[in-house]
Amino acid sequence: MKEAIQEKAMEMYMKLGFRGVTLDDIAQEMSISKKTIYQHFSNRNELIEAVAKHMLQEIKDEIDNLCQGQFNPVEELFAIRSYLRKTLEGKYQLPIFQLQKFYPEISQKIKQDQFCKMHDSVMDNLKRGIEMGLYRPEIDLEFITRIYFAGVTGTKDPNIFPEDKFNIHTLHTQYLEYHLRAIGTEKGLVLLHQHLQETDENS
Repeated sequence: MKEAIQEKAMEMYMKLGFRGVTLDDIAQEMSISKKTIYQHFSNRNELIEAVAKHMLQEIKDEIDNLCQGQFNPVEELFAIRSYLRKTLEGKYQLPIFQLQKFYPEISQKIKQDQFCKMHDSVMDNLKRGIEMGLYRPEIDLEFITRIYFAGVTGTKDPNIFPEDKFNIHTLHTQYLEYHLRAIGTEKGLVLLHQHLQETDENS
């Protein structure tokens, strides 16, 4: 029952956002009592946090699928950017925005989980990039991993990059270019320029 409640809640949150769905709405949709929900989730925020963590895991699983060796490290970052662009404009856009704005404590917990899940994949991307001669060998792997995460999450923060001043599509590409220019070798920058050109042609 707990899993069923979480699945139904996620389905409704994707359509209406976290603010647009009450526990009464979920109970009515499932033809159960609100008391049944409380048997598995002590309050609304606990359910929201569980759903948000599940959302994060779904995104992480998709990114893991993109990191199975089918791309070189530079291509991989652009493939992830393309996936996140579609995802964050799609079903996750409203709930993620509301999570940041109305549930900052939950958002911060999710951000911490997100870093733990991203750390190894970013580190792996850097190591492979160095091995292939695409990234500079002297870079500090732990620092770059953390600063990359800080930048990725920072560009999604509307308080820092308000939508009336920054185009979200351009912003993500600009950050990726910023990152790769900081760590790339001449060989890596050639690939960067190729992908930037393709991005311009497809935008």
